[in-house]
Amino acid sequence: MSPKNLSSASVMTSLPIDALYDEFVLAIKDNHLVVESDTGSGKSTRLPLWCAEAGESGKGKRVLVVEPRRVACLALAGFVGAQTDLDVGYAIRFDSTVTDETQIAFVTPGIALRWLSMGKGQDAQADEKAGLACFDTVIIDEFHERRWDTDLLLAMLKAKAAQQDNFRLILTSATIDGERLTAYLGKDSGVGARRLQAQGRRFHVELRYEAAESHHLPDVRGVEQRVKKTVFGLLAETKGDVLVFLPGKREIQSCLQACEGVVTQIAASGEIIELLVLHGGISASEQKAILGLSKRQRVIFATNIAETSLTIPGVTAVVDSGLERRTHQRNGRTVLSLARISKASSDQRMGRAGRTQAGICVRLWGMGAPLEMVTPPELQREELVEPMLAAAANGFCLKALNFVDIIPAKALEIADTKLSAMGAIDGQGKITPHGYKLLPLPIDTQFSHLISAMPNDECRGLMVDLAAGLSVSQRLFVMPSSESDLKALNEWEPLDCDAFLLIKLIREKPPECIQINHEARKEARLLSSQIRSSLDLPPLNKALNLLGGTHLRQAWLLEVIKALPELAFIRREKRITALGNGYSEVQIGRDSRFCCELKDSQGKESAVVAVVFDQHSIAGKGSKQTLNLASCMAPISLNTLLEAGLGEERLTEKREQGKNHRVLVETVYAGRVIGTHLKEVEGEQAIEAIVRSISVGRTFMGIAVRINNDISAWNIWVALGLSECDRPALEFISYLSDKLSELGVESFDDLALIEAEDLLFEGIPDWQREEFDAMYPTKLALAQLNLTVEYQPKRKLVTLVYADGLRKIGPKRWELPRWLDWKIQYRKASRVVDVK
Repeated sequence: MSPKNLSSASVMTSLPIDALYDEFVLAIKDNHLVVESDTGSGKSTRLPLWCAEAGESGKGKRVLVVEPRRVACLALAGFVGAQTDLDVGYAIRFDSTVTDETQIAFVTPGIALRWLSMGKGQDAQADEKAGLACFDTVIIDEFHERRWDTDLLLAMLKAKAAQQDNFRLILTSATIDGERLTAYLGKDSGVGARRLQAQGRRFHVELRYEAAESHHLPDVRGVEQRVKKTVFGLLAETKGDVLVFLPGKREIQSCLQACEGVVTQIAASGEIIELLVLHGGISASEQKAILGLSKRQRVIFATNIAETSLTIPGVTAVVDSGLERRTHQRNGRTVLSLARISKASSDQRMGRAGRTQAGICVRLWGMGAPLEMVTPPELQREELVEPMLAAAANGFCLKALNFVDIIPAKALEIADTKLSAMGAIDGQGKITPHGYKLLPLPIDTQFSHLISAMPNDECRGLMVDLAAGLSVSQRLFVMPSSESDLKALNEWEPLDCDAFLLIKLIREKPPECIQINHEARKEARLLSSQIRSSLDLPPLNKALNLLGGTHLRQAWLLEVIKALPELAFIRREKRITALGNGYSEVQIGRDSRFCCELKDSQGKESAVVAVVFDQHSIAGKGSKQTLNLASCMAPISLNTLLEAGLGEERLTEKREQGKNHRVLVETVYAGRVIGTHLKEVEGEQAIEAIVRSISVGRTFMGIAVRINNDISAWNIWVALGLSECDRPALEFISYLSDKLSELGVESFDDLALIEAEDLLFEGIPDWQREEFDAMYPTKLALAQLNLTVEYQPKRKLVTLVYADGLRKIGPKRWELPRWLDWKIQYRKASRVVDVK
């Protein structure tokens, strides 16, 4: 390889990827590239340096490397910076060392998307030197992870490359569908595309399977004991570190506890084993310690964060549970559920055992288990609100972009509906001024919308702090379990409001009764300060103290549900732990302070309504059921719902009152009545009230019975095919409503202008009506037996339905009209018999 740009310390270090140097330098002149090479080959460290080399003009090129995780950005920037004299920097949330002089920048996908949108829309005067316009090459590393932000970035940069001759795109991965991606990059891009492959330096890894049967799939049940047994064996077999892949923090904690006995047993012989955890929620110092060398043997329990990008030195054995926590769409929602990894991911995990020497990989499933080949991309699994807004901010319509894989139409429709409701995009899918306000905030689009919708700094500050608390990777606190600690918490924050508690934990010194995650709280305060600064809000240390802030809280929550009405949920009448909003249902989460009973511990009635700021969805029982758990709830009153204008009005069954015929109207939200009031109705509501008044005989007494009889007879007439006109079968309420509208009736006062006879129905001709009623009566009065008659002409079926009477036996055929060729049945309660 060329030693250009490398420090003397690294010139002697040869990596497997170096074999591609000459081919790479030649190919990138006229092509986008897809580079495939095994884990540990040097892709992430060598390719940026090759791309930054000075060209024929003698000027070096600027390179942007997109890494899927913050910890990888930090680690790679530090490593590459030590290998070269070039200016190498990084940019992650809260921290950036990138300047105009930076030649190689390692950034997260979120930063890259934000930079790409600079200089567009409302920000047209922005300095594009801080964006992507000044980078000649963009490398998207570990593309096989198929995050939505990297897929979107690729699609938009591909469109950009078609208009810019000297811009190049590079995709890298150890496990990637290189042929398909090369064809995608080369199509309609203005330049060609090449696929380059290099062998990695991987030592032999002995592969073992621990399932009883070859077809057994990865299973979380009993994983702690299987991990404990496997780790115990590997510690005796290898002197290197053992890396255990688990789906989440819950399994990490349970497996770590299970292995503590193993460590204690080994310590008795004089050997000290360290048990460590690695996931996205640990601190930077803990991450740095794990990524460094250690004199002691370690067992590292990790999520799939350790699968790619990060190199943990000293690992000689891998224990793979074959599981991960993965999002996917279910019933229109993004749900998080336990999933089996793909074969590509299992290969990545196995490679971690052979980076520095021969190793061992133990898979806790069967050799013949039918795993999927690759993990489906996030754009096919998750909600598309964030991608759609990010695309619109860059002048693209998400559904019109050319992606590697097809995006589900239903998910596109849901995202379009949500963003349109927020006012973030217009009818053509273009971003609005409001949408531009949402984009720069480093939080979920929903929270950005709520922040921008607040009417004043006080409410806006509350929303900023809450959004910050809910946007960090870990919970800020653990609810106390002892009665004394719960009492102390209730004294510190008396309202059963998760939202206010979270805000107070960010603004004020937490009480000793709560177990605080100080790293998460620090991150939340930093995020809040960043957003406050961008919105010119007072600093966090000058935020209002919340004690006695009940009025502010009520005003704030009212504005929240005005901005996003679907956040208001009301208890189900018969299932009090479930709440609905008319579209979806949530269960009260285990960590919420919102009372699960109708009365709290002091005997006070619990709140019926809550604003649900945060919920997570998991797969429930059955193939389609989704369980939504509310984890941040803020109780509100029924009056707050009414003040926000939520719910739909409907008339009650009670009669009108007074000379103005005011009617009792009830407001219904998500199936529950939230208020009633007397109202002088007009328009459609007036018609509904008048129809009801006529139908029960309060207005135009007796006319409803006559109209009903005429319509019933007419419907039989039509069904028998006796009608010569096009008028179809009718229904009493719809006929009377249409007739009143036709007569110009809009209020009860208008009834004085019409006569009862104006409402009569003209159906069967008068000269035929008497004979028809005798042949097809709707009611029959027999000896001690009264019946109603139902006709089904298409089936030639008459059903006699018992109304009342003392008669024990049913009707006889000779007592009935001459229904020739009709089948006759008698129904009393649930018993139906034929009449002979």
